[in-house]
Amino acid sequence: MLERIFDENDHTAAANRADFDSAGVTAINVMSSPGAGKTSLLAAALRILTETRVGIVEGDIETSIDADRLSGLGATISLLNTANGFGGECHLDAPMVRSALSKLDLTALDLLLIENVGNLVCPAEFSVGEHARAMVYSVTEGEEKPLKYPVMFRSADLILVNKVDLLPHLDYDIDIFFRNLRAVNPTAAVLETSTRTGRGVADFCDWLRTRCTPDPEGSAAARGDTTARSQP
Repeated sequence: MLERIFDENDHTAAANRADFDSAGVTAINVMSSPGAGKTSLLAAALRILTETRVGIVEGDIETSIDADRLSGLGATISLLNTANGFGGECHLDAPMVRSALSKLDLTALDLLLIENVGNLVCPAEFSVGEHARAMVYSVTEGEEKPLKYPVMFRSADLILVNKVDLLPHLDYDIDIFFRNLRAVNPTAAVLETSTRTGRGVADFCDWLRTRCTPDPEGSAAARGDTTARSQP
């Protein structure tokens, strides 16, 4: 049964990816636990990415709260509540994302940000056809999370270490976190971010812009399949 579910998902993910490539759109799967701050980071990024045509698939189990927070910032938004016909799933999969794409004109976009349901487990297991994965991790979650949820941290191309403005107020050792992170993912790019102070948000936007900029050959590398990854 599980094999059939994953086979169906992979087939649909390939169809999504083909549509993204055909339209010249770069798709980024944005994942995190609940409350890590991914919606706030996306809102801050949209205020900078004014020259980029951005679409957002906003995934939540219920409500339009996060979609409402992102509205009016220049992006085209397709809300996807998994409670509406998808069993209230705690993640997005490729068929769900495909249903949300019907509300977007991909040819009018440069970048598609897929904000996954807040969860540190299931979203990492399902490809949705994305070109890359960005994970938002909050320092309030503790240093041990890469060891407890290795699949999520291992699957990320970019890890945004968020809410670093709170570090002076926490009993938290960021060096231990980085040691744990590199034990499970030695190559992911890492940015330290804070929407309260603005730290790292411009760098996040630069990472997104780089993903959206094809080279003259239109290579897979420029589309985001491979990239040089920074060390913290």
